[in-house]
Amino acid sequence: MELLMVLCLLALFYGLSCLHKIFLRRRNQACYLLGYECYMPRDDMMLHTDSCVKVVIRNKNLGLEEFRFLLKTIVNSGIGEETYCPKNIIEGREDDATLADELLEMDDVIFDTLDKLFAQFSAISPSQIDILVVNVSMFSPAPSLTSRIVNRYKMREDIKTFNLSGMGCSASLIAIDVVQNLFKSYKNVNAIVVSTESISPHWYCGKEKSMMLTNCLFRSGGCSMLFTNNRDLKHQAKLKLNHLVRMHTGSSDEAYNCCMQVEDESGYKGFRLTKYLVKAASQGFTMNLQVLLPKVLPLREILRYLVVSKLKRAKSQKLKADEGVGLNLKTGIEHFCIHPGGRAIIDGIGKSLGLSDYDVEPSRMALHRFGNTSAAGFWYALGYMEAKKRLKKGNRILMSGFGAGFKCNNIVWEVLNDLDDANVWKDCIDSYPPNTLVNPFIEKYSWLDDESLNFVRFDFSHLTA
Repeated sequence: MELLMVLCLLALFYGLSCLHKIFLRRRNQACYLLGYECYMPRDDMMLHTDSCVKVVIRNKNLGLEEFRFLLKTIVNSGIGEETYCPKNIIEGREDDATLADELLEMDDVIFDTLDKLFAQFSAISPSQIDILVVNVSMFSPAPSLTSRIVNRYKMREDIKTFNLSGMGCSASLIAIDVVQNLFKSYKNVNAIVVSTESISPHWYCGKEKSMMLTNCLFRSGGCSMLFTNNRDLKHQAKLKLNHLVRMHTGSSDEAYNCCMQVEDESGYKGFRLTKYLVKAASQGFTMNLQVLLPKVLPLREILRYLVVSKLKRAKSQKLKADEGVGLNLKTGIEHFCIHPGGRAIIDGIGKSLGLSDYDVEPSRMALHRFGNTSAAGFWYALGYMEAKKRLKKGNRILMSGFGAGFKCNNIVWEVLNDLDDANVWKDCIDSYPPNTLVNPFIEKYSWLDDESLNFVRFDFSHLTA
């Protein structure tokens, strides 16, 4: 009997020891977002309706059919009058961008946001940064962009640097996953993530419609973020990372090919988006939520969903398309930060999740004001929530994004303090949301749809005057 008692006590002690180790490991693996800075381009980079038309007209490969397609796409894109593009495009050099143009574009975004980030957190100097991750999908120079940053800010020799390329619009979340995993191995360290995209050399100058879409959607932007796993800095942090789930469906040929950089028949390089994109996004998103939601939603909501689903199956009733996932995500998540990649993406995810106009407003407004800024888009939408003073302590935020490959990544953040920084939105937040999101193109150039133009050869050169 005494031996049995000793064995029981040893088993109990071992179990408690394991639980204690798990607790300490989890305690030291926290990932806090201390702050972020979004890039605000200069006014001379603004691409309003008239300047956009001038860029379009310069493409001599386009005919009436292509102009009509662009008119319809731009009007329905959800993009407004105040987005930005690189200087070489404004200046008419979109078809022959130089390496200097590319580096200048990257330096403007990266150094502007990092300068502001270090100024905001003066107690953390560049020499105290232990991890640096840069994601730019379409540009990978040598020396690398991380080396450029290390050289500019004279960072330490033992800093761990990573360059991510070709990861698409969800690369920002992938970069955070890299940081989170490194935090599991190193205690009390600081990390910086820089997310932007190279636009200057990748303006499509051909006439293939599936490749012209990117010109209508993608704009200049970027963001630098500061992370730590030092619990002593928790009181300064804005957000805590609660969950991160990544899905990659690249084993499917259709998913792999739905977003791809290619050359058209005339040799013009661009980014092709196929009709399978929507299906690939839907499949990846569904797979991701199947893993994520059980970690986020309360047990009562999951049980309610299972009971309702079983009753419907028993009655041979199929879920209608407009019923979405059938789960009430708002029982576990207060705010939704959908990547502002395009109006169709935002509306599609909003509908599938049963979200209201209020829920998708940050993403719609980020798209309208700044366009699709690739991997940085999440942070313009998050900045909108913060500027509108929506984020309160204890709230949870779902960030959802997609990327070429095909990837779907979701993050759930917890708000650690009431947030009200106007950030990059400070000069315009009072005018948002606007009364209408209708693009002025429809007023100025709707005459392109006049059927009488089908029978005449039209000279568009006068539009550049």
